[in-house]
Order: sequence, then C-alpha cells, then structure tokens
Amino acid sequence: MSIERSHRPQNVYDDPVFFNGYKKLRQNDTGLNGALEVPALHALLPNLSGKSILDLGCGFGDFARYARGAGAHSVTAVDVSQKMISEAERLTEDDLISYIHCSIEDFSPDEAESFEITTSSMALHYIRDYPAVVSQVFLGLVPGGRFVFSVEHPACTANPIGWHRSSDGFPLHWPLDRYQDEGARQTSWFVQDVTKYHRTVESYVMPLLTQGFRLDYLGEPKPLPEFLEARPELSETLRRPPVLLLSATKQE
Repeated sequence: MSIERSHRPQNVYDDPVFFNGYKKLRQNDTGLNGALEVPALHALLPNLSGKSILDLGCGFGDFARYARGAGAHSVTAVDVSQKMISEAERLTEDDLISYIHCSIEDFSPDEAESFEITTSSMALHYIRDYPAVVSQVFLGLVPGGRFVFSVEHPACTANPIGWHRSSDGFPLHWPLDRYQDEGARQTSWFVQDVTKYHRTVESYVMPLLTQGFRLDYLGEPKPLPEFLEARPELSETLRRPPVLLLSATKQE
C-alpha cells in the first residue's frame, strides 16, 4: 500500500467534541483500554529499565509516564494532536519525557538506531501508509530493539457498523464483510466521519517480516477476569476480538 507524502494526516483528536468525549472516556476508564488493551500490551514489554523508548500516538502521555516509572532512561512521545500534547505536558513533570507535536507519518528519528523500544497503542489503524511507518520504526531501532503495538482488530475495522442487536438491545452478531477490501472506512465515534484504515492481519504482519523484523508475538487479548466480573458487558469482547497485538524484534 503506497501513499504520497503530501497526504495530510488525520487529526480528529483536535476536534473539541471528539477530544472532550475521548478525555472523559479515558478518565473514567469506561473503554477497552484499561480493561483489555493496556494490560496485554504491558505484559509483552521487555524490562524497561534504562531503555530509550519511542511512543507513537502518545495521547495524554500515560504510557510515557508509566515507562519512566518502570525505570526507562528516556521517552520520546509523539502525537498529531496539539490538544493531546498540551494535556500530556500538563500532566507530566519529567524532563526525560519529550513530547513532540507531529504526525506518526511525518516523524523520523534524528539519528538511526536511536531507540531500544518503540510502542504504539491503538493508533496505527489511523495511518494510511502503514508499511512506511514500519520502515521508519525499523530505522530508528537499535539491532535487537523491540516494536510492540496494538491496533483495532481487522474483524472490527472491515465492516465497522457494530453489533446487530435484538429489539431489547442484546447483541446478536457482529457482521464481517469486505475483509479483503483494504482501505479507508468512515465510522462514527464521538463525531461523524472518523477515518480508520482497514487492513487484514496478513497486511499488518507481512511488512514487519519484509522489513527485516522477527515476529515474536501475535495476540488477540481478552479482558482480565477481574474486569469481566466488574463489568459483565465486556463479555461481548469474547464473541469477536476488538484488539490485535503484535510484537517484533529488529534482528541483529
């Protein structure tokens, strides 16, 4: 999949309605991040102590602060949203976290082999040219460096119309369609016409292998039991996977 570098990256997070809705979701932890995606991603990470880390799509800086708390030497955190960056800076008192207002597509490290770990949490499905990002990540990692990231699962992005429900609201089925038809999908999330890019599981994995990464892990995480007990509605996630989680190593 190719892209002209003049393509303007999407920045829905600076829309005031979207930003306020997303901020409330994360503050109240009513989404899938805290119950499913974040614990699974953290469990995949190597020891962060002393590591130089790049976080792509850093949002409010939650992972950057977590990584520093786990002993990371430094974190470079990138986001296309000025509102997100401003909020992250407000919440952070740490000179070894550097927040950069820049799209993932346009970010490139100042020097090759600058980072030992690159992470990205639920951001790369907003990216039109995923292989180009994989190439930049590979360039920025030291040999043996890790790339750990999550995206919305292709089973969800393929035909993003949500559950078909009964008259009383019970989820009957999640329709899967247009799976091999990759490209932009328009969805409604806080606002209308949010663009996400659907690609197959194969299309997430093969650019990693072609670039020279070794695939270490492919997962479809489930909510932790304690979250399922506290929030029974999360049982819907056991009927179709909401998150795809990948980990790869730049081979030495």
